[in-house]
Amino acid sequence: MQGDFDYDTAFSRNLGWVTEAEQGLLRGKRVAIAGMGGVGGVHLLTLARLGIGGFNIADFDRFDLANFNRQAGALVSTIGQPKVEVLRGMAEDINPGLNLSIFADGVDAANLDDFLEGVDLYVDALDFFAFSARRAVFSACRNRGIPAITAAPLGMGTAVLVFTEDSMSFDDYFGLAGCTEEEMAVRFLLGLSPGMLQRSYLADPSRVDLRARKGPSTIAACQICAGVTAVDALKLLLGRGEVLKAPWGYQFDAYRNRLKRTWRPGGHRNPLQRIGLWLGRRQLQRMKNTSEAGHE
Repeated sequence: MQGDFDYDTAFSRNLGWVTEAEQGLLRGKRVAIAGMGGVGGVHLLTLARLGIGGFNIADFDRFDLANFNRQAGALVSTIGQPKVEVLRGMAEDINPGLNLSIFADGVDAANLDDFLEGVDLYVDALDFFAFSARRAVFSACRNRGIPAITAAPLGMGTAVLVFTEDSMSFDDYFGLAGCTEEEMAVRFLLGLSPGMLQRSYLADPSRVDLRARKGPSTIAACQICAGVTAVDALKLLLGRGEVLKAPWGYQFDAYRNRLKRTWRPGGHRNPLQRIGLWLGRRQLQRMKNTSEAGHE
């Protein structure tokens, strides 16, 4: 019951890694998360347990059976229910005092100002292929001076980039403007993970189908995303600790026991990145050929 809830007691075990004053600061912060699917739901619950007191969450989708392998709110009891409503209930079960606003139609040009109103940090959890919406949100964050984190679940690890008003911009880094959807997918993937640590253990390439907007996923990656995002969120919100900002990034792959820092000055224009994009296009074509052969 809410009457039995006490914020200071509920989050007292955070103390030591943060001070009492810092925990109070986190309680007063507001984080926007677009997408309540694979990573978004875990982001929300993790940041709620960190003691952050306010959230704006957006998603237009409902839970279905195909979400069960990775999405925090996907349960037999929630099939067919709106993701934002389910995750709001779960987050408020952690902290009944949350100041939480939902955007049940997702994020678009009409509600972007409201979605980012009063926000201290944006956490990207949009579907991989939501390129237009992602570009719009990151651009709006930059214009408002709101730091933005994207942590991609790749294989059994994560690749992380942080964009701030004094970092390289999202558009300059990825160069998605004017590209076809397949080219945007290659540029986004290679921009997130220039090291491509996950590539060597993909067991069945035919399961990657960019035209159908489908690919394999794991709960391990989603959980790792949420953990590293919470740490960068804490650093940004409290203003302490080193944060790698674009064109710096990093990828951690638990399967390969590897951590790789990446640096791509010039973003997609970097000579090494251009080589990687060329190789990525070739690999994509081979995967498409394999997929098409498997469907014949």
